[in-house]
Formats: sequence, structure tokens, C-alpha cells
Amino acid sequence: MSDPKTHWENIYSQKQPNEVSWWQDHPTPTLEIIHELNLNKATPILDVGGGDSTLADHLLEEGYSNITVLDISEKSIQRAKQRLGKRSAAVTWIPCNILDFEPPCGYGLWHDRATFHFLTTEEETAKYQAIVRRAVLNDGYLILATFSTNGPRRCSGLPVKQYDALALSEYFKGSFTMLRSFTVDHRTPSHAIQNFQFCCFRKIKP
Repeated sequence: MSDPKTHWENIYSQKQPNEVSWWQDHPTPTLEIIHELNLNKATPILDVGGGDSTLADHLLEEGYSNITVLDISEKSIQRAKQRLGKRSAAVTWIPCNILDFEPPCGYGLWHDRATFHFLTTEEETAKYQAIVRRAVLNDGYLILATFSTNGPRRCSGLPVKQYDALALSEYFKGSFTMLRSFTVDHRTPSHAIQNFQFCCFRKIKP
């Protein structure tokens, strides 16, 4: 297989936004959690693997002012900027493989609906966890959505790792405490059903 960046650049070059399986017009589950957290509108928010997701659009509309979107694909970021137009200047865009990410600041909310389940080795998941621990502020939040144990085993031509709430809680124990978890059936643009495991964690003060 080609390197991850090349793979995802090809995906975004070959498919329109509403043709990729993870597309959502309205990221309802994520926004519902964020509303429950009642964050300050100036809270620094990082959307990992956000690409051309519409989450940034909705957060801007709701008045959040410190939004960062990270994605391995520069093409996906370019598409998001084009969609947002002038509003894209209000977002910080970081084209980067999450495993190479050096957080430039602390974040009050780390959101990931697209990346963690593609990390299939212990080395990759351990590195991801270490980056999360460094990046999330004390009392900050982690929203993580992965394919559930009833979800697909592959996505976009790649193998994925499935999780339930207990497994995700174990991964982040010691640094984060779980606040809530639930599963959601996501209907893809091709009308297939993908079951996602959502978990919301809070960073534990040392």
C-alpha cells in the first residue's frame, strides 16, 4: 500500500464530499455532546481528521472562536476552505499525520471521529495516546468516535480496529475518566449502515 498521506490524497481527489462514507451534513452526535459540555465559546477545540467535515462550519455558526482542524490530506483541507470561503480564515488548518503532530498549544476539547480506528498497531495507538495526554488541558475533554464491534472491519480500502466503550476506557485510563458512551448507526451516502462507538472523556488533573 502507498504511504498514508498518498492514500488519503487519492481518496479526496477521486470522490466528492458527499461520496465518502463518513460524510454528514449535520454532525448531530458530536454537537449534542458539545452542547452538554457547555464549553466557553473561546475554548480551544481540535478536530482530528476533520478534513472537509462540516463540524467547523457548525461550530463557527454557534460562535466558537478557537477552532483547529487537523488532517493528513491537504486536498481535504483545501476543499473545506473553499466551502467556508472567507470564514475559513477564522479556523487554524494543520495538514499533518496525527502521529507526527506536535501540539502548539493545549486544547480544551479534542474531537476525533475519523482517525483513531485506522491506527491498528500497538505502537500507533500508544503514540496517539501520548499526544492526546500532552495536548488536552487539565479538565479538558476528549470526544472519540470509532467503529464499534458491530461496525465495519475496513473503510476506504484500509483495515480498521473496532472498539467498545470498555476497550476505549481502558486505553485512556489513568489520564481520562469516561463521562458517557453510546453507539450510533451512521447511514453512508450509499445507504449502508455503519455502527459507531462514541465516548466522551474528561482529563484527570495530575
